[in-house]
Amino acid sequence: MNLYSFKFEKNKLRGFLMNKRKKRIRRYYKYFEKFKFVLLNKILRILSWLLPGLVIKRWMITSAIGFLTSLLGLAIWTNLRPLYWLIEIFFWIMTGFTSILPISFLGPIIFVIGLLLIGIGQNRSINSIKKALAPEKKTFLVDALRVKSKLNRGPNIVAIGGGTGLSTLLKGLKNYSRNITAIVTVSDDGGSSGILRKQLGVQPPGDIRNCLAALSNEEPILTRLFQYRFSGGSGLEGHSFGNLFLSALTTITGSLEKAVQASSKVLAVQGQVLPATNTDVMLWAELENGERIFGESKISKSKENISRIGCLPENPSALPSALESIKEADLIILGPGSLYTSLLPNLLVPEIVDALLQSDAPKIYISNLMTQPGETDGLDVYQHIKSIEKQLSNFGVNTRIFNAILSQIKFEKSPLVDYYESRGAEPVQCNKEKLLSEGYYVLKAPLYSKRITPTLRHDPRRLARAVIFMYRKLKKLN
Repeated sequence: MNLYSFKFEKNKLRGFLMNKRKKRIRRYYKYFEKFKFVLLNKILRILSWLLPGLVIKRWMITSAIGFLTSLLGLAIWTNLRPLYWLIEIFFWIMTGFTSILPISFLGPIIFVIGLLLIGIGQNRSINSIKKALAPEKKTFLVDALRVKSKLNRGPNIVAIGGGTGLSTLLKGLKNYSRNITAIVTVSDDGGSSGILRKQLGVQPPGDIRNCLAALSNEEPILTRLFQYRFSGGSGLEGHSFGNLFLSALTTITGSLEKAVQASSKVLAVQGQVLPATNTDVMLWAELENGERIFGESKISKSKENISRIGCLPENPSALPSALESIKEADLIILGPGSLYTSLLPNLLVPEIVDALLQSDAPKIYISNLMTQPGETDGLDVYQHIKSIEKQLSNFGVNTRIFNAILSQIKFEKSPLVDYYESRGAEPVQCNKEKLLSEGYYVLKAPLYSKRITPTLRHDPRRLARAVIFMYRKLKKLN
């Protein structure tokens, strides 16, 4: 081998060894970074038990005081001799440590070690309890407590309405507060609810079922069971399990209100769902040509413009719990939902209207995304809000109740919007300047989901985020 070949082979071997060394160093560095991340994450999770609002620190301190008190009692009981021995041992140990390490260095180290031991002990013991109570849930208990603490501090929200609009709103709002009350219309006489109403003499459970499912914190499989609709079976086809469940409970407990309370416990509902009235009411509508039609299902299919609505019997009574919720509310919301068949039926209960008038809480009206053929053809947001005020004026209420309006910004062109327009619906237009000139507070925001869906609906997260933004703004203005 000549000198050139030897140098080439030597450099090649050196390069190979250097590359191998670099790979080993990178691997060790990767392991170190992973270990550092895991260690830091564990330390932060332990320290997160010290955050305010978890109701943990006070009991940790109470336990520590109790332990020290027990030791003191034991020392007094034995004529203080063990206490003298402990003090002597303590001073002997501390003298030995301080002769090796300075006090300024030793003190902080022992203090931090003590805190870590407390944190590790509490964390492990509480996680052991959590595993025993809920072994399948992977959420860390400290995170669950932090979320619960945040939701407990959320505003008292009353949402009034019915149909899919109200349940969509509730799905989003439960991420901001657990102090939610849904007041739901009970005038439905179509579909499964209508059949159960006629055959069993119970109030329609459909809209209430949707709201319970929306506010449920129970396992998804239980919520899906509650929403399950039978696709076959003699007499069962078209019925949902939740409707049958609520109807059976209504018969057993004697009222829909008690049935809802029992169902709320089963589904771990975050908040409460209340029917607008316990009276079995039938909705009627007077058309602009003077004709009257009876039944919610017929009203929604009307070809003539609706002038006003009412119910039989007139002036149904409200639930005391619904009135109390409105009285204590920090925020009141009407909508989204069908104007004449989901929203206004709640305002046919005089006690609810009186409670709304007496409340100083901000009141927001949420407009629908699209008009509804046969019910709100050609109406814009301004005409929607004026229809609500006109309906209230028929009952002698001349004071404006809902001063704040939340509406969808202009839609982007899409096949879904084109499909709705081909079926006779159109986007509900919002003339913001006109509404502002009359003293309304107006917010236009993107409220529908951009994901491809078979129906054009509000997006729960976007809708709730806009509502809470409005609430904070209105709170500052007030």
